[in-house]
Amino acid sequence: MKIYQVAILGFGVVGSGVYRIIKENHDDLKHREGVHLHTKRVLVRSLKPQYFDVAPEELFTTNFYNILNDDDVSIVIECMGGVEPARTFILKALKAGKTVVTSNKEVISKHWYEFEKIAKQSGAGLYYEATVGGGIPILRTVTDSMQANNISRVLGVINGTTNYILTKMAEEGKTYEETLIEAQKLGYAEADPTADVEGYDATYKLSILASMAFHAHLPVPTIYREGITGLSAMDFQTAKQLGYTIKLLAIGKKQGNSIEVRVHPTMISKDHPLCGARGVFNAVFLTGSAVDDIMLYGRGAGAMPTASAVVSDVIYACHRDGRHRYMTFVNHEQMSDQIELVSNFSSGYCLRILVTDSTGVLSKITQVFAQHNVSLSTVLQTQATDGEASIVMVTHGAMEMDMKAAVEGIKVLDCVKSVLSVIRVEE
Repeated sequence: MKIYQVAILGFGVVGSGVYRIIKENHDDLKHREGVHLHTKRVLVRSLKPQYFDVAPEELFTTNFYNILNDDDVSIVIECMGGVEPARTFILKALKAGKTVVTSNKEVISKHWYEFEKIAKQSGAGLYYEATVGGGIPILRTVTDSMQANNISRVLGVINGTTNYILTKMAEEGKTYEETLIEAQKLGYAEADPTADVEGYDATYKLSILASMAFHAHLPVPTIYREGITGLSAMDFQTAKQLGYTIKLLAIGKKQGNSIEVRVHPTMISKDHPLCGARGVFNAVFLTGSAVDDIMLYGRGAGAMPTASAVVSDVIYACHRDGRHRYMTFVNHEQMSDQIELVSNFSSGYCLRILVTDSTGVLSKITQVFAQHNVSLSTVLQTQATDGEASIVMVTHGAMEMDMKAAVEGIKVLDCVKSVLSVIRVEE
């Protein structure tokens, strides 16, 4: 039985989890999968005594070239995060013919095309299941289980930090600021939460997932992105009143060669399966031409769930040794000119508008909507106080550009004090 020597780059939450799984499950993997895995090296920025409580001191190195020049190491597992030096290390490993397994969604989403080009040239494998959905086997499902389908839709709750915050705001009525502090104390949010709360993390993941689902490279800049920092407790009260909840959704839709990809807060019906993803859990909802709707659900982050996906990729790579698969779509830095990127997409919208308590207000607002081809499905008005009232309006499906023009038209009406919020609705 062949022994596969692996090296782990980074020994944080994920890297240490990978080491533990390989060590603790070694005999089971050898018996069940016919794969003999051994960790030969672990790269760290600096040697720390706490590392030696987990793994033998002689495994650790601060010099990447001790791994690159070690002919025994055939698989490099990158768990460092960020772009550099991860990008450089991955490129060098692939050029040397070493298979790379990574959990790094940012570097894959931004430099996938570079890595795959080099991997094809050297014959090395490139695997990245753990970049989307943590322990949820979503990418493998798309590539290995849904080949008979043309996938037309992807909806995902794929960032645990924001899902935790939004769940708390929805269920406990807390403000964004209160919930963020709580998430940071629990370790669910970073000290600088920008990547999560402004939607960057979900955008990186959607770039990878939608590219694979729609068989077309969709670079990060092609994705519309909007974060959760502008949401208020009143938005959640409104959603609850209407039978919705609010999620930061990653949305991809394909019709022919037309593709839309976007990440933003979205109201979805409480009956939708994605509403079952609470707290730090993730879920991905797919629509295939043959299978129709399916959903995968599970822990989207954390040491062991993500490490589980990494080790699964390592085993998969071992089974495909010398027969690695690559994407068959055009994978260049820019999106293929065969794809039409849809920026003027169709969606429902929920608006909260502060108006003067006077006659004819609704008539004036609905006239503006009508001028821009926007029709209403629901209108609610709160009790007036101090000469002001709040109106909630939910539209039928409308084009994004029409909706933006309508909102600008409403803002200049004398009877409108402020457009408090505009949240897209996904049925």
